[in-house]
Amino acid sequence: MRRPINSVVCFGEMLLRLSAPGKELLLQSPRLDVHIGGAEANVAVSLRKLGHPTRMVTCLPDNPLGHTAADELRRHDVDVAAIRFGDGRMGLYFLTPGAGHRPADVLYDRAHSAFALAPPDCFDWQQLLTDAHWLHVSGITPAVSPAAAEAVLRAMTAARAAGSKVSFDCNFRARVWGQRAAQAPQILRDLCRHADLIFGEDRDLQFMLGVTPAPVPNAARSSAITAAFAEFGHLRWLAHTSRTRHSVEVQGLVGALHDSTTTYTSRPYALQGIVDRIGAGDAFAAGMLHGLISELAPQTAVDFATAAACLKHSVPGDFNLLTQQDIELLLSESAVDVRR
Repeated sequence: MRRPINSVVCFGEMLLRLSAPGKELLLQSPRLDVHIGGAEANVAVSLRKLGHPTRMVTCLPDNPLGHTAADELRRHDVDVAAIRFGDGRMGLYFLTPGAGHRPADVLYDRAHSAFALAPPDCFDWQQLLTDAHWLHVSGITPAVSPAAAEAVLRAMTAARAAGSKVSFDCNFRARVWGQRAAQAPQILRDLCRHADLIFGEDRDLQFMLGVTPAPVPNAARSSAITAAFAEFGHLRWLAHTSRTRHSVEVQGLVGALHDSTTTYTSRPYALQGIVDRIGAGDAFAAGMLHGLISELAPQTAVDFATAAACLKHSVPGDFNLLTQQDIELLLSESAVDVRR
């Protein structure tokens, strides 16, 4: 079945998140809250809530956990026709929520998952990218396994050949790379060469490029950003958020969008009484893709994406379930305590 033009294909692993309830330590009491997520799935759901057709490409275990994950995407109207079911287990991660000055902590349990074991040639990218306007992937996927790293490279190469734009979120996770961490800079750099849009801050860029550029006093952008545009020939846009932390519950957020010559910055947001910050970066990515697909002006796009990330902090779980109307209400500065 041919998908609508301007659809977004998201490729990556889906996970079950098992969280300690409230602000408890992990297993402080014998119960866990369960959510379904994963970086690319988070983007797929958020973009669908913003009105864009999305398709999730992944491999899930052929058991009740895998089918429940697919059903959750289906419930949010994400196209799941390309999901494969195979051998292996469901990837898990355990979250200990932070509180006060105690940071949140993530424990991954995803080795030998169905996605990690899936052979790279099981995905027919020529067919999967038919009519796709964008492919969105992240740096978490190549960390999962060598097979997944090969699969994401094939996906990005096929997208370039098909004329689809490529969005790449650096998302370096040292705990997922594990013993392969030394390979990460080269692998991530090779993937970034295919990207039209990169989500990454100075730390990500310096890690990939293997340099520590000196700061440029009073400059609107760092030399690392300038180096990225020089290094990656297809790069059109580079976006990121910057976060200030006073405590787990009191933080600040601002977004930035860079092209080869200009930097656009959102207004800062004060985040107080944070409900759940997991997935905020993916909400920002979805908001930015929404802006580019909708051909918003760059300043409008970064304003929208940052507002989306801000609002995600109010939503439990990995998915940002808020709509374009919700985000535009925040941008209008006419938000009220109760809508009647």
